[in-house]
Amino acid sequence: MALDPSEVSRRHSPQQAKAYDLHPVEVALPVARRRTLFAKRVFDVTASCAAIIALTPLFAIIAIAIKVDSRGPVFFRQIRVGLRGESFVIWKFRTMLPNADRVAPNVSPASDPRITRVGRFLRGAYLDELPQLFNVIAGTMSVVGPRPETPEFVALYTADERRVLDVKPGLLGPSTLASMDESAILDAADDPFTYYVDVLMPERVRLDLAYLDEMSFGTDVKLLVRQLSKIILGRG
Repeated sequence: MALDPSEVSRRHSPQQAKAYDLHPVEVALPVARRRTLFAKRVFDVTASCAAIIALTPLFAIIAIAIKVDSRGPVFFRQIRVGLRGESFVIWKFRTMLPNADRVAPNVSPASDPRITRVGRFLRGAYLDELPQLFNVIAGTMSVVGPRPETPEFVALYTADERRVLDVKPGLLGPSTLASMDESAILDAADDPFTYYVDVLMPERVRLDLAYLDEMSFGTDVKLLVRQLSKIILGRG
């Protein structure tokens, strides 16, 4: 199956787009928005620290399972684009064979042979994302917010879509909740890369922009509850 970025029809290729300025225009935030961001930060640090302490045994079990299942490191690190277009290193539990990101583009259908046995389970339960709690504590991410993309995909954003860079990216959020079946959808596509760029990515950004327009601490709590309900109970 060809996953050639040059086949992308409605947007510039990543090579052309790399010259674009990924930084959004900075504007003065209203007082209410600054208070929301302060409340989010307090919640982020408190919730992430508590979660890491509570989940330490689970972290250890996952690390052992990854090492037993396949060779390579426990963690996967990748450059993503965050607040104001600044790059940062995102952390995940490794779910693919070592150096899998050098073999094919950053689009992964459910049947992707690069995914390990343990990795398939971790992805299905959303457990591979847990190390991003350390990103939250470090301040490069928030618990709730737009999902961060890799630079080659952010370079394809329109000027309006780059507004998602006005806030910190999130461990979970509206686009994450809506795309939990994304790998299965990509599996049915003739060309997963092109389908992601032309269909799925714009929809994810649309949902994240809608979140920005109504962002509040209450909205974050509702999204958090819905996401956990979807992961644990299969509905949300």
